[in-house]
Amino acid sequence: MTPSRPIRLAYLVSQYPAVNHTFILREIRALRDLGFEIHVVSIRVADRPPEKLSEVEMDEYNRTWSVLAAGAGTVLRVHAATFLRRPVAYLRGLAESIGLARGDVRKVVSNAIYFGEAVVAGHRIESLGLRHVHTHFSSTVALLLGRVFPLTFSATIHGPDEFNDVAGFHIAEKVARSRFLCAISAYGRSQLMKASDPRYWEKLDVVPLGVDCNAFTPRPHRAAPDRFEILCVGRLAPAKAQHILLKVIYRLVHEGRNVHLRLVGEGPDRPSLEKKIVAMGLQSQVTLEGACNQDRVLSFYRQTDLFALASFAEGVPVVLMEAMAMEIPCVATWITGIPELIRHGIDGWLVPPADEEQLASAIAALMDDGELRQRLGKAARLRVIDKYDLLTNAGTLAETFRRRLA
Repeated sequence: MTPSRPIRLAYLVSQYPAVNHTFILREIRALRDLGFEIHVVSIRVADRPPEKLSEVEMDEYNRTWSVLAAGAGTVLRVHAATFLRRPVAYLRGLAESIGLARGDVRKVVSNAIYFGEAVVAGHRIESLGLRHVHTHFSSTVALLLGRVFPLTFSATIHGPDEFNDVAGFHIAEKVARSRFLCAISAYGRSQLMKASDPRYWEKLDVVPLGVDCNAFTPRPHRAAPDRFEILCVGRLAPAKAQHILLKVIYRLVHEGRNVHLRLVGEGPDRPSLEKKIVAMGLQSQVTLEGACNQDRVLSFYRQTDLFALASFAEGVPVVLMEAMAMEIPCVATWITGIPELIRHGIDGWLVPPADEEQLASAIAALMDDGELRQRLGKAARLRVIDKYDLLTNAGTLAETFRRRLA
């Protein structure tokens, strides 16, 4: 673990590259710039065909090995070879995958699939001569491959899903068995502590995510736009509460305000959002853009007067960091780790979750005060540069790896 002997790691990812997880791509490339040797093993192939990937994504696509692209024949051969080489460890991993289901037949099936993926991923990682695996989110695959192969694992835990179902996500087991875990916020670390035995708390580090402040630069401030542009970037899902934003836009329009909301993202709530837009007569005021590459998202940021997030549950949203780095004033809900990023009234505006009246009032106040928007935007960029810069926080993660794996 010196310049002549770089740290060699496997990154285990569910899908890579992926529109929703560009922060993982940035993190991996930042670690490589710091001298780490990173091998990416993805369960699934990229979420788009190669011709729709950006140049950087295409480079990562060509470096990545996918479990599900290996083919059925390879999967069977790997399982047979692993069983013959280490039958006790193989059966121990299989038994654990069944035991973690706690008698739930559906989970027995899903965990058996995880076990199948874990054996193929672990075989690949071991064949590369690697000894440690890092993953984002709460990966049961990483937990199981650590049972079968002489590999240690660590993870970056985001929340909130894992914190809402700590038993279903096997958080206590993962804290106990991991080499270490990174929480992206102090709130996240507190939830990991709540779900685990105190004797393992020393394994828990706070390592915030970050954005490249040289890539996300200030966009022109519009003091008094004819049509006020609001942007929300995120998966169209119940936790993101885009239905609340529609109600807010409806209120603002009926107050006589010329406002336009752009929703960037895809997900299960799209059909219901489309119906609600029509029912409210907001076809001219709300645009659903679907999932977009980063370059297109950047173009939306540059046109935006305000970024709004009405979420019921979050980790610490990277999209908020991106908007703040571009000096876009942000209004978000006062939940989970968001107050660690946005200090109310200093570098953004926070409102209670599910309170459409307060959210509408906050947006209206910011629409009416160009100077306040500009002040919050400038303070927001300084906040991100100080606490959520990608290079700085990648350095913190790199130091965590060096310290924990020494």
